[in-house]
Amino acid sequence: MPRVAAELGPLDVKRLAHPGGKGNAMFAVGGVSGLYMQVTPKMGKTWVLRVLVGNKRRDIGLGGYPTVTLAQARDKAREARDMIERGVDPVEERKAAKARLILAQRRGMLFKDAVDKALTAKLDAFKNQKHQDQWRNTLETYAIPQLGALPVQEIDTAAVLRVLQPIWATKTETASRLRGRIEAVLSWATVQGHRTGENPARWAGNLKELLPAPGKIAVESNHPALPLDDAAAWFADLRKREGFGARALEFAALTAARSGEVRGATWDEIDLDRGLWVIPAARMKMKREHRVPLPQVAVDMLKALPKLRDNPLVFPAARGGMLSDMTLSATMRRIHEAATEAGGKGYLDRVNKRPAVPHGLRSTFRDWVAERTSYPGEMAEVALAHHISNAVEAAYRRGDMVEKRRAMMAAWAGFLADKGAIYNVISLGKK
Repeated sequence: MPRVAAELGPLDVKRLAHPGGKGNAMFAVGGVSGLYMQVTPKMGKTWVLRVLVGNKRRDIGLGGYPTVTLAQARDKAREARDMIERGVDPVEERKAAKARLILAQRRGMLFKDAVDKALTAKLDAFKNQKHQDQWRNTLETYAIPQLGALPVQEIDTAAVLRVLQPIWATKTETASRLRGRIEAVLSWATVQGHRTGENPARWAGNLKELLPAPGKIAVESNHPALPLDDAAAWFADLRKREGFGARALEFAALTAARSGEVRGATWDEIDLDRGLWVIPAARMKMKREHRVPLPQVAVDMLKALPKLRDNPLVFPAARGGMLSDMTLSATMRRIHEAATEAGGKGYLDRVNKRPAVPHGLRSTFRDWVAERTSYPGEMAEVALAHHISNAVEAAYRRGDMVEKRRAMMAAWAGFLADKGAIYNVISLGKK
């Protein structure tokens, strides 16, 4: 008959000491067969259950003393022996439980956190910082408000549709790019083990069956524009607003430039003494350098802006990067809403009766040239950086034509607003 160890009490266990030497000492404590206290030469104490699992001898750790008391150690030992009797290996079960816990924690990653990690992982795929910012801005504007607080494992096709459907018909190109970027984030999350299953943002065999193809959506060719008769009142309302978003929109109106050209403008592109803004070819839609003569009111506005230390952008976002396109759109929308709340009709396109948008300001400028001035239409086209015939473009891009366009832009600024306006800029403290 095997020898049964004497059952030690709590005080006995407390008094157990290493007898000397280099190895760990093992003391049977009784109460449960195979339960030992292991004592190191430095008097560290842990509980060990020595037991046969199948045909394999195992030393199963049950925790350290005194965190695990004698009574708790005996309970753990009995539980382990019960598992072995049922054919379960306690060590393997513990490993599996730990793996399940880690997997559950990984599956709990939120979409907003996955965006940050996926963008970091894709750094080498971006052409430049601007490309990365475009990715982030699109996701933060449209996807994160809907999906940001959701674990990536819980995002399904219905959740992705809630993001895409509101803008699929009106901002098709943006929505299509957004879909691809959501798909990329969720793909990263799948590869990293944070989710399983099909990618709910996949187009083929998935969203393709639920949304019309981008190429088949009828896109309106004209952006809602500000009527000429409303231009002065709208510009006055704009000037009452503070912040870089409002100033960027004001600069866009005064220069008839595209939103992206304005938002990406840097101080080294602008010569305030000469009143000239030279946009490099890399930032232009037509990939050609574009010179913009600045009316004095635009120069005065720029001089009133604070310059941020170590930030070259003329109109930086709050966190230092480039303003999003939505910032200018939201500013224009708020101006319209404030006008309607005051009892007016707001600022609606004359034809389609939709609220005017920033890009529509270029159409307003073009209408002004055609309907209220005698400036040549070709000169307006050059000011808008549109593609026109090579012969005409060659003529109108000469230096003397820039000065003629300067007179045109000064007249346009005079049409929009009186001189000597008070500019509302935000004080940032760092100059």
